[in-house]
Amino acid sequence: MKFLIVGLGNPGPKYENTRHNIGFRVVEKLSDDWQSGSHGLLARIKHRGKQITLLKPDTFMNLSGKAVRYWLQAENVPKENLLVILDDLHLDFGQLRLRGKGSDAGHNGLKSIDQLTGGNDYARLRCGIGSNFHPGQQADYVLSEWSGAERAGLPTLVDTAAEMALHFCGHGLQNTMNKYNVRGGKGDPKPPKGGE
Repeated sequence: MKFLIVGLGNPGPKYENTRHNIGFRVVEKLSDDWQSGSHGLLARIKHRGKQITLLKPDTFMNLSGKAVRYWLQAENVPKENLLVILDDLHLDFGQLRLRGKGSDAGHNGLKSIDQLTGGNDYARLRCGIGSNFHPGQQADYVLSEWSGAERAGLPTLVDTAAEMALHFCGHGLQNTMNKYNVRGGKGDPKPPKGGE
């Protein structure tokens, strides 16, 4: 069985340590062996007998759907075996929330994927980056580097998100939501039911 795990971010050293690139950080935790491919960098791993393709799109965030659509087709991965990992302003820093579908909530990466893959019916793992910015400064905030306090908590966030991604491939969406959305969500009171 094949899976595609996509970490969202922007390519290049300028963006490497920004909040918007948390998706890249999580998939980088899963492999050190990356190679250039169409529309991005790829790594291939195995977990519990599953073949997993990891992808860091090089299309920039707003065009992430081009890379996702290409590799879903190239690897013949069913959409239910796609997991997209991204930053989320609506969750406190360190919160993690897995969903089986849902709105793009203003995230340009998800917006592009929805448009180019024919809908929002795919799993997404949202990594909370908080919303410590003034009105109108959202773009500056997500493209800024982590604060000192955030850097201290980042390894735990990345480790848990990577663990959740593998668990999704090994045990499925519902099992992973039941296990992690409460424990990893730090205060999310009950397991969600798969919607947004």
